[in-house]
Amino acid sequence: MRYSKEGRAEPPGVTAVLRALRLLLHACFLFLLGWATVRYAAGPLEGGGAHPAWIRWSVLCGAILLGLVYCLGALAVRHGAHRVLSLVWLAAVTALWALLAWADPDFVWLAFPLYFLHLHLLRGAHSVVAVVVITGTVVLGQALHQGDLTAGMVLGPVLGAMFALAIAAGYTALYRESERRRELIDTLTRTRDELAASQRRAGVLDERERLSREIHDTLAQGLSGIVLLLRSAENALPDDPDLAVTRIAEARESASDNLAEARGFVRDLAPPSLTGANLPEALRRLCAVATRADGVEHRFRLDGAPVELPPGYEVALLRAAQAGLANVAAHAHATTVVVTLGYLDEEVTLDVYDDGVGFVPEEQGPRPDGTGYGIAALRERVAALGGALEVESVPGEGTAVAVRLPLTMEEST
Repeated sequence: MRYSKEGRAEPPGVTAVLRALRLLLHACFLFLLGWATVRYAAGPLEGGGAHPAWIRWSVLCGAILLGLVYCLGALAVRHGAHRVLSLVWLAAVTALWALLAWADPDFVWLAFPLYFLHLHLLRGAHSVVAVVVITGTVVLGQALHQGDLTAGMVLGPVLGAMFALAIAAGYTALYRESERRRELIDTLTRTRDELAASQRRAGVLDERERLSREIHDTLAQGLSGIVLLLRSAENALPDDPDLAVTRIAEARESASDNLAEARGFVRDLAPPSLTGANLPEALRRLCAVATRADGVEHRFRLDGAPVELPPGYEVALLRAAQAGLANVAAHAHATTVVVTLGYLDEEVTLDVYDDGVGFVPEEQGPRPDGTGYGIAALRERVAALGGALEVESVPGEGTAVAVRLPLTMEEST
């Protein structure tokens, strides 16, 4: 990424255009300098208004020096030289040009690329003042060499200066418009990412709040009651053993109720299919049950070695497989279904493919009868874990549902 003279990042398109313009500017300057130098060197050696030998050699050496200074400075500016050094280089180039322009009229034509050089490196009114000064130098230089001042000597440089200012103003407008668009795109992208992250955090917080309410209203209250009953039994001993036995029996009954509540939480958080089995075994059993249920061949494939997954992953992947197989049974009219579980280096994947009738994904969504929310709900569950769900289908060519969950997901604190 390149940077403008204000130090801001330039959009890629603007950078390419600017690079081409700079190369053209440098080529124009060096061509005009070489053309003027050759014409001056090929001029009469003596008589006919020719300069003395020492002046001629001074002008030629000055032209060579100007070419060297310009090339070295242009390379330094291109590689991000400090602004002060860039301005010193610009002043040196301008001073050398002014001396050459006063020495011979052919060097006056270098003013045109100098216009753009000053407009690029200077800011605001300073660049306009520099263009006016250069224009005045050109007019005075021509008048000095011709011994007269005509309308053409004034009109040509002035029109050239106005043309340079117009081009610079047009480029500035295009650059500002491109930068506004770039900033707008950056803002929209950043806002979208922030919104997605905020939604994931909100989902996690909502689930935590739900679980905390359930635990407080059931398990915590039940355990508090058990503590009170046992304390009452302890206080009843040894004076009233019958009361102590009653309190212990009540505590045991309360503990049984709380155990049932805890098992209920386990059933809610971990599907029965995962009880006593890992995810590959649960998916293999799910495929076998589906094959027996509808007679369609369901095959399970495992890619990679199973690894321990972050919390919630196994439930999400099993739910995805169940939802996919349910949709196949209801709509696909397939003859073969393949469920593939893949353990990769940085993610775990689940693909459900069928060779059924297919559909147009863009035309699917919630229906008036209250159905059609399965994929949307599943996509939200996967997104809450930082993953993604994709559905690919073409009428007559089957359907593929793909779930991707990252294995580098940062744990919430």
